[in-house]
Amino acid sequence: MFVHKVTDEISLKLMRQKDAEELFNLVDQSREHLREWLPWVDSMKSSETYRPIITAWLQQFAEEDGFQAGVMYKGELVGFAGFHSIDYTNKQTSIGYWLAEAYQGKGIMTAVASSLVDYAFEQYDMHRIEIKCGADNEKSRGIPERLGFLEEGVIRDGEFLYDHFHDLIVYSMLEEDWKKRESEKNM
Repeated sequence: MFVHKVTDEISLKLMRQKDAEELFNLVDQSREHLREWLPWVDSMKSSETYRPIITAWLQQFAEEDGFQAGVMYKGELVGFAGFHSIDYTNKQTSIGYWLAEAYQGKGIMTAVASSLVDYAFEQYDMHRIEIKCGADNEKSRGIPERLGFLEEGVIRDGEFLYDHFHDLIVYSMLEEDWKKRESEKNM
């Protein structure tokens, strides 16, 4: 099974059917926190809801169209991150992520996102990566900002959350900018 080491304490792991209960419990424990920014939370009513989704995630990985992976921190599932899909023609992808409330503020998702950027450029040979965040979601926006992504603009009413639309901020990173940034960090 695919496991991607991020740090000594953090890794990304593909979910299997046997992980459905653990995934549901994590979402259920953070339901109110996650619901503020994620439009799918209310539809996740039991571990059974995840079974076809896990199958789709495994198919996405098998087709080399990116992946969705559990964020493991000290061996415990604490969130999710991955690539929405891979556009090989235009050599671009986008990253999505979420983290249980109890694990925020530890640098976990910043490390994960940085590792995903490396992975996209090195393994998928991408040229451009996007991250979209709710305009008012300061914690989520902090991740691409800390990683040096360029804020490109606003998608007005870009996502519907239960009973209202909200704006999304689009961030991007180009391969040459990432490599330049990484080489400057190592000087």
